[in-house]
Amino acid sequence: MKRTIIKSLIFLVLGLMLPLTGCFMDKLDDDIKFVFGEFPDTVRNITDLNSQYDDYNVGMLDGSGPIIFSTNWKSAGGQFDLEQGYISFTFDQKNGTFMFDAGISNNEHLDRLIRRAQTPYNDFGPYRFFNSQDGYEYLVLASANSNGSLDLKYLRNLPQYGNSIPDIEGPFPVNLINTSSNDAYLCLDANLDTAYYCSDRSGNFDIYLLKRSLDIGLADWLDNGFTEGVRIESINSSANDKCPLVYKNVLVFTSDRPGGLGGFDLYYSVFKNGNWSAPVNFGPGINTQYNEYRPFIGSHAEFSNQMLIFSSDRPGGKGRYDLYYTGFKVE
Repeated sequence: MKRTIIKSLIFLVLGLMLPLTGCFMDKLDDDIKFVFGEFPDTVRNITDLNSQYDDYNVGMLDGSGPIIFSTNWKSAGGQFDLEQGYISFTFDQKNGTFMFDAGISNNEHLDRLIRRAQTPYNDFGPYRFFNSQDGYEYLVLASANSNGSLDLKYLRNLPQYGNSIPDIEGPFPVNLINTSSNDAYLCLDANLDTAYYCSDRSGNFDIYLLKRSLDIGLADWLDNGFTEGVRIESINSSANDKCPLVYKNVLVFTSDRPGGLGGFDLYYSVFKNGNWSAPVNFGPGINTQYNEYRPFIGSHAEFSNQMLIFSSDRPGGKGRYDLYYTGFKVE
């Protein structure tokens, strides 16, 4: 008899609570005014990463978190070295407030990776990605050699878990691409089967691509002997076209071609119907009469647009080239 009474009380309490729970969930839903966040469409200085010298060339594995970038602040404006930092952001779904944070960090693994990658000369264009086919994280960069020209090289390591410090392999030369000219700013598409890079082997800087057969591993491909890349005719001009970065079906790069706002401008091209479209200038919302350089696109699943990071020597920064960010919509 007692058990029957207890069961009846339990069902009665649950019956009373369920409507309240539904009301509570409805209240939570009502509080959400913005389902997705949005990166601001105004250009903003990443103040806490910048110095009075030159800061540019951000590379990161994801749309936020640890970054590696090039700077010459340690040499007071002389040699370019790699530095580590972080970028983070939040978006309040109730009031639409966007919060951005960045700064210099002190991650032991990144410190070891940077020290392993650095040379006695200039180090530019760090680019990081994860290869799910072999389970390694890669860092690719362009370093000046003893002759003063840029060569591509790469390092790799297994991902860091917890407090573990993974072993680092490399640096290895990218034999597939390197020549006696300047070869730099390598990136890969989402499938990791096409490499994009720039080189001045034909005089001015042009953007090239190389396709990889998936029956050869990525590291083995990069280690291969030199293979002449394909110059992307629909993108290149008679001027300098540099610093390609591919995100989904969009390629962003910098160029000092005629018709821009001045100096180097940022451009984008869309891949459709098997070809890269004619480049489009980002316009005065991003470009200036000064120089805009090395674009990088970051994204986050909870944001409806992407974040475009680049460097510029426009007035109003902390000095020389500074890192900036703004919202960018990839259709």
